Amino acid sequence: MPARRLKTSLNKTTRTFVNLLPIVLGMLLLTSLAVTLFPESLSAGLFGHSDILDSLIGASIGSIAAGHPLTSYVLGGELLRSGVSLIAVTALVVSWVSVGIVQLPAEMLMLGPRFAIYRNVICFFSAITISFLCVYTLRVIG
Repeated sequence: MPARRLKTSLNKTTRTFVNLLPIVLGMLLLTSLAVTLFPESLSAGLFGHSDILDSLIGASIGSIAAGHPLTSYVLGGELLRSGVSLIAVTALVVSWVSVGIVQLPAEMLMLGPRFAIYRNVICFFSAITISFLCVYTLRVIG
């Protein structure tokens, strides 16, 4: 009996993995493309308008170019070095690791469309809120 359940579970897992493989590969390719298409000169023209607009742009870029947190820290450091505001960089980094527009099809398949969309919308607005709270807390502290 336990051997039959194990075999059934392994078959379901294998089918799920095979069905998800094209989506995951597409997600990785789109993420790589988005990161490559974002040159340093573009960041200077995009940011620097206002805190609200900078945080919206940062969160939007981070939502599309989802990736590993370590990569976002390197990108954030480079953006700070090129003069992008801390609010924009914080929104970008937080949304980079919490929102996943590129990963949305895979997430919808695994967790359901309603949950995936709600989670991404909540995380997007949370990234903007966190960016303001982070920067203004640092200003109050000193």
